[in-house]
Amino acid sequence: MYQSPVYRVRQVPIEKIRANEYNPNHVAPPEMKLLYDSIKQDGYTMPIVCYYNESEDMYEIVDGFHRYTVMLTHDDIREREGGMLPVSVIDKPLDERMASTIRHNRARGSHDVELMANIVAELHKVGRSDAWLAKHLGMDKDEILRLKQITGLAEAFAHNEFSQSWEPGEMEDVL
Repeated sequence: MYQSPVYRVRQVPIEKIRANEYNPNHVAPPEMKLLYDSIKQDGYTMPIVCYYNESEDMYEIVDGFHRYTVMLTHDDIREREGGMLPVSVIDKPLDERMASTIRHNRARGSHDVELMANIVAELHKVGRSDAWLAKHLGMDKDEILRLKQITGLAEAFAHNEFSQSWEPGEMEDVL
């Protein structure tokens, strides 16, 4: 029987947690202050979602970077929590972790468009189709196309077939 990761929350020292390199989500200073106030008043009410890298004995954040940042930047929170963060672990390959990050972020807020475009390009490079991107990232075809265009048209359309064009001078025989 499947059991959601949230039922197996771990207490993890903040030193064993690191950010991922692909999160396109940004939080403005007023919202970061609100997040700090929320954690100060209510404690950590949601775990950080991480992937555990056993060979490095490190947890890489999939979702919860800003909750992690609050502890990193506020000694009062770090001291109160004993330097421990609640973590739920997912065990997925990188491309699926990237998709998880996007799903978590899109359900809550906004993204940095350029970083989002880079993720789409990276997932495309590892063989993920537009249909996969649409399904797993919650995007429509137009949004995927726009994000691909940001990272370069040549690569975005490299595997598409187009109708044959004519060369200048070819039409002279017809006219």
